[in-house]
Amino acid sequence: MNARKRLPARIVGGALYVGAMVVVAASAAWPIYRSGWYLLVVASAALTGAALALASRRWAWSGIVTGVAAAGATIVLGVLVAVPARWSDPARLPAALGDVLVGAVTGWKDLITVELPVGSYRNLLVPALMVFLVGTLLALRLAWARGRVAVAATVVCIAMVFFGLAFGRPVTSEALRIGAWLVPAPLETAVGASALLCTLGWMAWRSQDERRQALLRAAAATGVRVSRRRSSSDRRRAILAAGMLAVAVVVAAVAGPLAAAGQSREVLRSGTGPELVLTQATSPLSGYRAHFSDDALDEVLFRVDPVGTPPERIRVATLTSYDGELFRALDVASSTADARFTRVPSRLAPVPGEPVGVRVTIDRLRGIWMPTAGQLTQVAFEGAAAGALADGFYYNRSTAAAVEISGGGLAEGDTYTLEAVAPDVPALADITAPGVPTSDVEPPASLLTWLEEQDVPADGRGLERAITLLRERGYLSHSLTAPGGDAPPEWASELGDYSFQPSAAGHSLARIDALFRQLLDRQTDAAADGPDSSLVAAVGDDEQFAVAASLLAGQLGFPSRVVVGVRVEPEPEAPGACPDGRCRGRDLSAWIEVQSAEGDWVPVDVTPQHTVPIDSDARRQRDPENVTEVRPETAEEVVAPDPIQRDTVTDDPQDEAPPDLSVLWTALRVVGVTALVLAVGLGPFLLVIAAKAMRRRSRRGTADVTDRLVGGWDEYVDAAIDHGLPAPVAETRTELATRYATPAGIALAERADRTVFSGERPTDDDAARFWALVDEERRRFNRHASMWRRLGAAVSLKSFVRFVAPSPARGRIPSAARSERRMRRRPENAARTP
Repeated sequence: MNARKRLPARIVGGALYVGAMVVVAASAAWPIYRSGWYLLVVASAALTGAALALASRRWAWSGIVTGVAAAGATIVLGVLVAVPARWSDPARLPAALGDVLVGAVTGWKDLITVELPVGSYRNLLVPALMVFLVGTLLALRLAWARGRVAVAATVVCIAMVFFGLAFGRPVTSEALRIGAWLVPAPLETAVGASALLCTLGWMAWRSQDERRQALLRAAAATGVRVSRRRSSSDRRRAILAAGMLAVAVVVAAVAGPLAAAGQSREVLRSGTGPELVLTQATSPLSGYRAHFSDDALDEVLFRVDPVGTPPERIRVATLTSYDGELFRALDVASSTADARFTRVPSRLAPVPGEPVGVRVTIDRLRGIWMPTAGQLTQVAFEGAAAGALADGFYYNRSTAAAVEISGGGLAEGDTYTLEAVAPDVPALADITAPGVPTSDVEPPASLLTWLEEQDVPADGRGLERAITLLRERGYLSHSLTAPGGDAPPEWASELGDYSFQPSAAGHSLARIDALFRQLLDRQTDAAADGPDSSLVAAVGDDEQFAVAASLLAGQLGFPSRVVVGVRVEPEPEAPGACPDGRCRGRDLSAWIEVQSAEGDWVPVDVTPQHTVPIDSDARRQRDPENVTEVRPETAEEVVAPDPIQRDTVTDDPQDEAPPDLSVLWTALRVVGVTALVLAVGLGPFLLVIAAKAMRRRSRRGTADVTDRLVGGWDEYVDAAIDHGLPAPVAETRTELATRYATPAGIALAERADRTVFSGERPTDDDAARFWALVDEERRRFNRHASMWRRLGAAVSLKSFVRFVAPSPARGRIPSAARSERRMRRRPENAARTP
């Protein structure tokens, strides 16, 4: 049987391996697209790549010709299947060609910024087309090649699998429950295990096939018959390979997901998006009061024109993270997918609710915060900068917030139309609390005391009651001083009979603590003054009251967030909102949204009242009951130290915060994952080294002294074979030692022969001296080898399969050691001399 007849096996084997890896890679990339068009692209690209590979091999194309053919096929196939949106009009086919060419360059960047799944959006199928067409072509050409270059096909196939994993989601697939077992990341585990099994299986088959081809060529050249019978060494080698493969798969598929459970999955899109811009941007809540200055009060921030049913609220920013000092739109430490802003494909799936639409034109509003409404389904930008605005638009579906980062943010004249859905939300009093902690920030003790004294239940009705009391006992004020001296500020002009009260800005825990202390002090004074006393005491605006209400909601078990925006439909007794569709600084507001146990986000207004002023008598300072005589001649003025603002308030200043073990836990997880990766990569090699050490220990520690010396000779021969010297076939020990030409080799051979054939009983000291020579020879092998050669010898498997040699009669020749063991079992050989 010549090599030409064996060629189809190599072709078929390579094709099967590449086909299996294409299926694995397509499964890995499915979460990116989730579209029937994607399956069509994968199938057509793989078939086209296989056809090009066959043609390239059949007609012996050069690399340049093959590359040109692949590029032409990519363009033609891209126009046909990768830009399906252009099929609606044949006249747009030239534009489809442009989309394919642009997608081949920029589609990779767009693929890691657009929200998943992307479906058939624009030209984002072009990267998948290129991966599976070019990958299939290269993998097949390499897999069909002769020699070691075929191993490079595994690199191409793994790269195809890596496409789906690297461009995919930043979170793993949902855990799969099988009976009492919970399998984390089932999709990623299946993809990794399948790729590993296919690759190692094909490499093992390919190695065996190359060995058979070499034996056939040798047999054809020498005329020696090659046996096809499998020996015990073949079975041992197969069992060892299967064991190593099983260990690698079990460690990678079981221990890997368990060690990485709960950790963020770092993919390419994890390092993209507006996260850096968001962390550097000023919190909209911090700049809230700036819009109520006399200069900015009547500035038009943006204009809204209804398109169909107008929304009730326009949100500018959604703030989800509070650190005790600022409310931010992004938690820097968060690793969940819900915290990420992503680009939006052509259209998002609508949620249940009423469709709303609005056309927004930016005027004086600046920055990255982009006005939106409801749950977005589609956005369309207008004007000359529409393309740049679309590229810089990012949206967070979880918070229904949007940012625009192109060119530093929004500019005057930017216009876009929003299509959205206003979800159906229940009344606040009808919802129940999920009971999930929303923040690690400990609220001030004054807030806890005030909430306890209100005696409200931990449900929606209780939260509604607590916020209503907070608003009724608060008093609206947007500034610390009146800019015109005794004249009230302009923002108070629309509030009717309003009595100005100063209030400090900021929403840190210290500011919230001061607000609730005002309420508690007034409540104490009112108890002494009588039941008709006013309880209005807390002065501030939406900035402070939104944070206060959010902390109250958290104490009652409701996740909450702060929203900065405008009410298109103003609430009763509040100033008008966006008259004539023009939203000014005075129209800006803040409210909170709380989440129910069913997942609905319910908006709750928090603006304090302004119709009932603070009782001037309630603000009088009482004279001390025990009058202290002050001596003027000894009194000295004491300069008070600078105030220190504390963001955390505790009942006992001596209490220390518990140690933060999160860093230690993270470090342990990193060490564990690193150890796991090392175990997967180095485990098979360490298994070989351990097996050799156990074999050497067994030989050295055997009870029979004669077997101990024979085992020492076998250890010497194994060390020589692992370092590249030939294995024995039919040589005697002395002949083999002469062939190895090591200093102590002849002495070891003679002593081993005398022990086996003379009947002389060696002592333990003889065995110790023999093994000392063996150890010296092993060290000499290492001293005369390079570092890489020593590492290769340590993990070599040659010594495990050396008892194999061709035999003229049966395809095998018994080894010298096996012959000796048979002779030692014969009684008549006991008296034989060497």
